[in-house]
Amino acid sequence: MTRERLGTLRDLFLTFAKMGAITFGGGMAMLPILQREVVYTRHWVTEEELIDYYAIGQCTPGIIAINTSTFIGQKQAGIFGGIVATLGMVFPSLVFISIIAGLISNFADIPAVRNAFAGIQVCVCVLIFNATMKLLKKSVIDYRTAVIFALVLAGSVLLNLSPVWFVLLSAVTGAALKALEARYAAKRAESDTPAAQSVTSAAQAETQAVTPNEDSGDETQSGADGVSEPDTDGENDAQADNHGDGAETERDKT
Repeated sequence: MTRERLGTLRDLFLTFAKMGAITFGGGMAMLPILQREVVYTRHWVTEEELIDYYAIGQCTPGIIAINTSTFIGQKQAGIFGGIVATLGMVFPSLVFISIIAGLISNFADIPAVRNAFAGIQVCVCVLIFNATMKLLKKSVIDYRTAVIFALVLAGSVLLNLSPVWFVLLSAVTGAALKALEARYAAKRAESDTPAAQSVTSAAQAETQAVTPNEDSGDETQSGADGVSEPDTDGENDAQADNHGDGAETERDKT
C-alpha cells in the first residue's frame, strides 16, 4: 500500500470522525456539515452526488449518515476507503455513548442539560434548512424537477409514508417525465423537418426564377451593345464620287 493511499485513508478517517463527534440530531442534521467538509473543503464529491448518496441512504438499511460516509469513502479509496470512512463516522459516537450510558441517569433530569439540548435542536433545524435551500437551488432546475418536488412535498405533508416510497416514486416519475420529454422532442423534430424542406424548396425555386431574368437582361444589353454605328467612311466616299461625277459633267458642258 503506497504512502499516498495511506494518507487518503487517514484523511477519510479523521474527517468523518470529526463530523461524527460534533454532529447532534441524526443523519439529516449531518447534511450541512457533510456539505461543508466533503463538498466545499475537501472537494471529494459534488452537491449532486451528495444528494444522490442521501437518497440511496434513505432506501438502504442503516443510518443515513453512515451509509453516505460509506459511499464517499468507497469513491475516494475503494472498498477500504468505504470501511475506513464508516469506522471514522461511528467511532466518536461509540466512545461518547459508552461514557454517557453509565451517567445518563445522573444528569438527564438536570434543567440546564435539558435546556442545552433544546437549544441544540433549534440550531440543528436552522442548519438543515440552510443546507436544504442550497441543495434545492441546484436540484429544482426545470419543470420536471419542479413537478417532482411539488408531488413529494404534498405527499410528505398529507401522507404518512416511509421516505423509501417517496424516493422510489420520485425515481419512477423522473424517468417517466424524461421519456415523455424525449418523445415530444423527437416528434417536434419530425414535424419541423418537412417545414424546413418546404422553405428550402421555395428558396431554390425563387433562385431559379431570378436567374433567367438576369440572363435575358444580359442578352438585351449585349444586343444593344452589338448594334453597329453608321459607316460614316462609306458615306464620305459616296459623296466624294458624286462630287467627282459632277465636276466631269461641268467640263463636258464647257
